[in-house]
Amino acid sequence: MKGVGYTNVSGSETVWDVADYVFPSQGDSSFVVMTNFIITEGQKMGKCPELTGKHNCTSDADCVGGSFKRTGHGQTTGVCVNKTQTCEVLAWCPVEDDRNVPNPPLLMSAENYTLFIKNSVTFPLFGVTRSNLVEGIDKNYIGKCLFDPKEEPLCPIFKLGDIVKLSGFSFEKLAQEGGAIGIVVDWTCNFDVDVKHCKPEYNFHGLYGNPSETDDARASVGYNFRYAKYYMEDKIPKRTLLKVFGIRFDVIVKSLARKFDIIPTLTAIGSGVGIFGVATVVCDLVLLYLLPKREFYKNMKFKYTDTQTQQDSESIDLDSNAYKTLEANSRRAQDKDEPNVSAR
Repeated sequence: MKGVGYTNVSGSETVWDVADYVFPSQGDSSFVVMTNFIITEGQKMGKCPELTGKHNCTSDADCVGGSFKRTGHGQTTGVCVNKTQTCEVLAWCPVEDDRNVPNPPLLMSAENYTLFIKNSVTFPLFGVTRSNLVEGIDKNYIGKCLFDPKEEPLCPIFKLGDIVKLSGFSFEKLAQEGGAIGIVVDWTCNFDVDVKHCKPEYNFHGLYGNPSETDDARASVGYNFRYAKYYMEDKIPKRTLLKVFGIRFDVIVKSLARKFDIIPTLTAIGSGVGIFGVATVVCDLVLLYLLPKREFYKNMKFKYTDTQTQQDSESIDLDSNAYKTLEANSRRAQDKDEPNVSAR
């Protein structure tokens, strides 16, 4: 991440660099860039009144000592402060007032900050490892390129304003109260061709809501968190509290690789042939037992015969065969007797 910002809050000029506006430290796949903030300086532990609307009261009876309120800033002491008509609390004082968010955002210069993404992916099944710094991307190219989906789709350097714009949101609107953007690095590769054609594609989308939603339609608008800088003053511990509004960026990597192999192909063909056989059985079951016209299908599929008629015809055939056999035997016996009569 690179970029420098400038603010002038109540006459206090400040220059913000990477160490000030990036949380956590660089190197993680998810990080926040501060675009707006509310600062509460010189807080120290003590007793002070709550903000109006947080814990209103008219007398001490309205303030239960030792209790906590979820939206409050500390532990109530049981005292009602007449000046503010709010309960007194034991907390870091003065309490933070975050009811008015600066508009326009204090760090609108974040729109011109640049982000350099380094990414690699490994396909162990194919023994291939690829980096997003593909062929043709060298030191000279990186020094002058800036990502553009049409002109420079492989450049790994992105301007934050372009990322937010490509996700469909307005940077100024997102910078005021914060938001979250997903940066998707898509590796979809075909290893039937040369491995140098395996290159990443970058896509961007909002992670909280969508650009068409209005603020009133959202349950919780923006992205923010608090952090403090502690110090000692006259041996008294103090802190400077910042409520940070920022844009959270999540780098999401997804990958898919394919390559032709004859064994899975034959397996798929065999499975398909088996499915055809099962399909025939299933179709028969449906047609024979489930369809309203199943009787018609049965008559067309099966041919019926009369079992008794078939048995009678078989008996007649057997009787005629036996008769023919007996007749043939008697003729043979008669032929043998005729020579004997002639000899006499």
